[in-house]
Amino acid sequence: MSNFKKILPFVYPYKKYVYLNIFFNVLYALFGTLSFVSLIPMMDVLFGQSKKNYILPIYKGIWELKKYLSDYLSYYLTLITDANGIGYTLSILVTGIIAIFLLKNISDYFAMFFITYLRNAILKDIRNAMYKKTLELPLAFFSEKRKGDMISRISADVNEVQTSFLAILELIVKEPLTIIFTIVAMLAISIKLTLFTFVFIPISGYIISLIGKQLKRKSTKAQEEQGTFLSTIEETLGGLKVVKGYNSEKYFNRVFQNSTERFFKLSNSIGNRQNLASPASEFMGIMIIAILLWYGGQMVLIEDTLKGAEFITYTGLAYNILTPAKSISKASYTIKKGNAAAERVLEILEKENTITSKRKALEKTTFDSEINVQNINFKYEDENVLTDFSLQIKKGQTVALVGESGSGKSTIAGLLTRFYDVNEGTIAIDGIDIKEMNLQSLRGLIGLVTQESILFNETIKANIALGKLDANDDEIIDALKIANAYEFVKELPLGIYTNIGDSGNKLSGGQKQRLSIARAALKNPKIMILDEATSALDTEGEKFVQVALENMMQNRTSIVIAHRLSTIRKADVIVVMQKGKIVEQGTHNELIAYNGVYNKLVTIQSFES
Repeated sequence: MSNFKKILPFVYPYKKYVYLNIFFNVLYALFGTLSFVSLIPMMDVLFGQSKKNYILPIYKGIWELKKYLSDYLSYYLTLITDANGIGYTLSILVTGIIAIFLLKNISDYFAMFFITYLRNAILKDIRNAMYKKTLELPLAFFSEKRKGDMISRISADVNEVQTSFLAILELIVKEPLTIIFTIVAMLAISIKLTLFTFVFIPISGYIISLIGKQLKRKSTKAQEEQGTFLSTIEETLGGLKVVKGYNSEKYFNRVFQNSTERFFKLSNSIGNRQNLASPASEFMGIMIIAILLWYGGQMVLIEDTLKGAEFITYTGLAYNILTPAKSISKASYTIKKGNAAAERVLEILEKENTITSKRKALEKTTFDSEINVQNINFKYEDENVLTDFSLQIKKGQTVALVGESGSGKSTIAGLLTRFYDVNEGTIAIDGIDIKEMNLQSLRGLIGLVTQESILFNETIKANIALGKLDANDDEIIDALKIANAYEFVKELPLGIYTNIGDSGNKLSGGQKQRLSIARAALKNPKIMILDEATSALDTEGEKFVQVALENMMQNRTSIVIAHRLSTIRKADVIVVMQKGKIVEQGTHNELIAYNGVYNKLVTIQSFES
């Protein structure tokens, strides 16, 4: 139950629905019990066992409450029968029974009415919290998690948690109250028979509990497997060109089918255990009823210590316990499944976000002098990426980072934007450690264009306006012109209101990249980071994008991470990196003259061209 206690804060805003649900469940349990008890006087009348009573009873205390109520009812029925006849008395009793059943069902409806609001509100809030946490967590967290698994947690697992909450409310309110009120009524009819009957209930409860022992473990496996095959779907759709291009349909189909086969077996095992709960509890209940009929029958026929009408009602009450008992049995299995889902949900909600703004973080909206990277070390898990790395970037400079793949160039971009934090050393802007700055204000200073054009299934305007959410059409068009993109956008059927499809797949690679540049241009950042922004383009696409980048980099501090060296000849400083360290630094001409690593890279690329 500890996992569910951690989910309880999501219930607090809607506690009025909890109270209303409990109130109507109390009424439901009360009227449910009275609906059986009300049969006793009616059967007494039908079988002619009701005794005439002309003396108004006097209340003598709680221990004689049963006798007082019985005498009062017989007194009232005697008066009515003498005045109006037996038929009228019978109609009054039938009307009373109908009214009690009506009140029982109205109470049940309102209990479910309020719990529906509660469960859907919990579902909404947990899902919102999960998505918000997903946005907040650092990128390093998602390098360890598959996207499909995250989708499974936000959808299926959250749904399982809110279903389990419904089961808990039934478990702790509706069904137990029904059982308690029923037992009180049974004790009122016959203490001896009730004590005899309840000797066997713990035995049946123990047998039923054995069924659900492994349910939580198997539920966890099933939910993990669901995350696996959802990841396979997501990866397949994202890489469909590669799948088809390499004739790998059979391989991916086999991977997916193996996962769904495991899920199929786990689901069957879980379902069969859950399905066994209801018949097992019913059979054990019928066994108790059979013992009850044998022992109670002796009390009626042989001992004559119990009236026939009371025994029939008592049997009905005993059977009335079976339904809530079955519901509790089912709910306990649902809770085990929900507990497994809650663990997966809480793993995300309780995950510590290591990259956050400090409580009194500095708001910085200007860039005045320099970026100073001093003696930083950084590693991904156990792999060193940057070692004792230092670099100074002055305002207005264009600094290019070049080197072989894996030398740590893109890591610099991730550290400057605090997608990751350095292990040692400092990165400072105008002498202020970026860890002391408000995270949003830091990222507000920086524009980022990556190798992969990240676009969304929205209009061109909506994609570009991420750089400035309140931008008007003229500002969007100006940004497109800076990015050398307006020429193709204005030819589209709906212009800037054209939807570009999933990941912008209606556009070419060069067009998508120019939209990414337009988004950065609209933001108008003080510092621009270009992370291999042209490396994925063909020669013609690169020309258009290069012009766009040069337009945007004017009068701006720029950090260019480049694979194609032709794009960074005009840089003020070129930094050559190998294995996380700077091996050369200078202008293009200085490094060519130095005849070192940079000159070798230029020679290789010129030869390849």
